[in-house]
Amino acid sequence: MANVRDWMFLECSKCGTRYYRTSKAAQAQAKLEFRKFCSSCRGHTLHKEKKK
Repeated sequence: MANVRDWMFLECSKCGTRYYRTSKAAQAQAKLEFRKFCSSCRGHTLHKEKKK
């Protein structure tokens, strides 16, 4: 059985910009959250998983 991975975007929680793209296992239930640099906000903000 092949490992199935879904592509998704990480969206800034402040401005809504989708700058980062990542993948995760299709069976994973938890939503991804990372503190990443947002070029629109010019700082590190919380980025949450959003589908296309």
